[in-house]
Amino acid sequence: MAGIFKAYDIRGTVPDPLNPELAHLIGRALGEWLKSGMVLVTHDMRTHSPELSDALILGLREAGRDVLHAGLGSTPMNYWANVHYRADASVSVTASHNAGHYNGFKVSLSEARPVGFDTGIGEIEKQVHAWQRDGPPTPRPLGKLSRQEGALDAYMDAMDAFLSPITRPLKIAVDCANGMGGHFIRKFFDRHPELTAVPLYWDLDGTFPNHEADPLKAENMADVQAATKKHACDVGAAFDGDADRCMFTDEQGTIIPSDLLIGLLAEEVLKNHPGCPILHDLRSSRAVPERIRELGGEPIRGRVGHAFMKALMRERGAKFGGELSGHYYFADLANTDSGLMALIRVINRLQANAAPLSAQMAPLRRYFATGEINYRVPEVGPVLAEIERRYAATGTKPDKLDGLTVECGDWWFNLRASNTEPLLRLNLEAGTATDRDVRLKEVSGLIHELGGKPAGGH
Repeated sequence: MAGIFKAYDIRGTVPDPLNPELAHLIGRALGEWLKSGMVLVTHDMRTHSPELSDALILGLREAGRDVLHAGLGSTPMNYWANVHYRADASVSVTASHNAGHYNGFKVSLSEARPVGFDTGIGEIEKQVHAWQRDGPPTPRPLGKLSRQEGALDAYMDAMDAFLSPITRPLKIAVDCANGMGGHFIRKFFDRHPELTAVPLYWDLDGTFPNHEADPLKAENMADVQAATKKHACDVGAAFDGDADRCMFTDEQGTIIPSDLLIGLLAEEVLKNHPGCPILHDLRSSRAVPERIRELGGEPIRGRVGHAFMKALMRERGAKFGGELSGHYYFADLANTDSGLMALIRVINRLQANAAPLSAQMAPLRRYFATGEINYRVPEVGPVLAEIERRYAATGTKPDKLDGLTVECGDWWFNLRASNTEPLLRLNLEAGTATDRDVRLKEVSGLIHELGGKPAGGH
């Protein structure tokens, strides 16, 4: 069971260590930790999700919690339903972009406030460990179980309200990777015949037979890139497994870095909310805060991860934010992330500005980034400490908001431990492609000297 209680959620391989017996204990521990109230539960399309969902629900009910079971649903639909049905908490049974033999639980409190390791998951882990050793207490009188029919249609009605009037037709290639994007995407295009879809892998299949449901990996974007070019689409979109993330290509099939898209979409937000804060994670290009300032907004730099970003959204009163990984956060959706809302905002942008996306993105492509590069290291802490020491000796001032960020004049890098995998992640950016490559060789050489080895992409 080691390692399934993570910074943002609970996640592991099925059936070992995650199985219905453990899901039952997790549900019971969560229910006891919550102390009172109604819990809304949805699950994704993985083959084992219904069984794990049922076991979790039984545990919640044995803790005395009432449960509203909304059935199949994406994680963003779970967040929306949490607010819409006034739940005291909610659980999305999903492993997001992980392979089909993974599953897990994303937990939120009322108003879709995320529960991370430091805000509840750690306590749930301790309780589960104790019960595995000593056995759980006698169940309380079972909480009530209700089923919510029609949640998807109600969710689509709510999302439609954010779509601007369609004044010109668009063609959009959409790759759902057989994940939860396929649960809603047909309904979306059926409701808007002015939009033409080029569908890729819309059938729900928890084994992910075509490619991984992680659009941050370049190889998983290849099909949508090809379809966008072949069918002369205006934009391409690729969802991850639970549809809380979406990544895009321009009309030429070129991948749009998700951090740069924050800068593009910030324009409409700042027109409606002048001067408001816009969030970006600390891996983002310098072009992002520069563009937000140019538009009159206040850029706010945050830690990587949805639990941290959502808390910062609330704390700073931000209207919009995003991460390099393709998460986009919206105050209009209780500060939660939604791949569908990101797609809607891109469509709105293309309605407001008829220029090709490539032309709209060009002013933001000011710098040259490596993208995220992963390394396996013996121990993260000593490696970061030694790299900090070496660069401090050159007069640079390290930043430890999340891992180690080093600003070196016209180039910078961030090194941080992954919150979901045993990896050290590097992001580096420079003013020219040549300098980027030189500096990457420098930093990666240092990591290698300290025992690190490349581990591929995100």
